[in-house]
Amino acid sequence: MITLALSKGRIFEDSLPLLAAAGIEVLEDPEKSRKLIIGTTRPDVRVVLVRASDVPTYVQHGGADLGVAGLDVLLEHGDGLYRPLDLRIARCRMSVATRADFDYAHAVRQGARIRVATKYTQIARQHFAAKGVHVDLIKLYGSMELAPLTGLADAIVDLVSTGSTLKANQLVEVEKIMDISSRLVVNPAALKLKRAPLRALIDAFEQAVESRA
Repeated sequence: MITLALSKGRIFEDSLPLLAAAGIEVLEDPEKSRKLIIGTTRPDVRVVLVRASDVPTYVQHGGADLGVAGLDVLLEHGDGLYRPLDLRIARCRMSVATRADFDYAHAVRQGARIRVATKYTQIARQHFAAKGVHVDLIKLYGSMELAPLTGLADAIVDLVSTGSTLKANQLVEVEKIMDISSRLVVNPAALKLKRAPLRALIDAFEQAVESRA
């Protein structure tokens, strides 16, 4: 049995065409079913539904043979997982945003110590350290946009897709840190034990990605 870890939402939806290209269809809609383990049209492949942030953990510790996770999640996880493929789905970017009236460039240039709210503390810490900017990181798990609006922080580091949420909350994107997309991750031990079927799946995903390029 091959177990694939996916998270609900955009990654799940964007993964369906890739699975179909590999001859795999998920038998139930996770938004309508309460099941956390879902069968597929291939009796030897099943999908487990976990939180996006938990996908690397399931794959790393053998709860799943492979999974799909955003680069942001993988960098925060600090994993040693095998990442054979950029699936080029669920694309967005990791950026710094502030209130429109906050002079971010001046604060950085003057070497001021700024307060940054984010749930991506590893990415933020590395980014600002590389720039030589002194920051106090404030860990939040949601509603990042509130932090600058309430005075909790000067800036946020968060995922940005269209930018509409920032605009609606009078925030502006002041710096792009990196582009983000979802990656296929594989448990190294599983790749040794189930090499042929896993390699076939990886190759099928790769062909599907290339055909959509």
